[in-house]
Amino acid sequence: MAGVLLPYRATCATAGPSSGRRFLGNDPFGMKGLRASPPAPSPFTFSRAVVVHSQRPTWLPGLDPPPHLDGTLAGDFGFDPLGLGEDPESLRWYVQAELVHCRFAMAGVAGILVTDLLRVSGMRNLPVWYEAGAVKYGFANTETLFIIQIILMGFVETKRYMDFVSPGSQSQDGTFLGLEASLEGLAPGYPGGPLFNPLGLAKDIDSARDWKLKEIKNGRLAMIAMLGIFVQAAVTHVGPVDNLIVHLSDPWHRTVIQTITGSV
Repeated sequence: MAGVLLPYRATCATAGPSSGRRFLGNDPFGMKGLRASPPAPSPFTFSRAVVVHSQRPTWLPGLDPPPHLDGTLAGDFGFDPLGLGEDPESLRWYVQAELVHCRFAMAGVAGILVTDLLRVSGMRNLPVWYEAGAVKYGFANTETLFIIQIILMGFVETKRYMDFVSPGSQSQDGTFLGLEASLEGLAPGYPGGPLFNPLGLAKDIDSARDWKLKEIKNGRLAMIAMLGIFVQAAVTHVGPVDNLIVHLSDPWHRTVIQTITGSV
């Protein structure tokens, strides 16, 4: 009991002058009227904030994206291991460069697969895609076609760069050989109009985030596919459809592993 009973002087100091009445009443320890201290902050409060922040999709689950990739760009999953986009102007240029490469890759993969399918099926007498550049055409020689391509591509790419530097400048009258009426100049990289948006799928480019995301995802997949087609051609010396037919003929023994090891 000595450890439980307090001396009278200590009890008065703790409970106040009316501690005797409280001791005899319903509050023997003088706890009524005492203000409860606020609860200590939960150790999980910060964890909950981190979880909410990490719910944004990233290229590596659980990885915090860099500050300059805040999710506002289409297809932004926080992938920049080399920090190439830390400078805002560089990031703006890289966005346009990726967009153009995506579109070229999608066009290239579609062209290779369609012509290769026509060639393998015997519907058309076409060369394999990596030999198409060496084919002689009756209406013009190779040098002439090359010069024409340089001129046309140079003109278009120059106009695209000018629109990147000064957005909307190439949709003004007299800036694009009279075709500016067909270019709405929605945003850099998105000329719009009946030439490049005939179905009118993204009239308001600022609210077309879903279309932008679909384009960039398909474009990235096409760039990977194009790399695969390049490697296949260098290793097997045939087109992608031929590679697919060989694989389907014996799926367990005609794979990339056997091709690399030379055991086929």
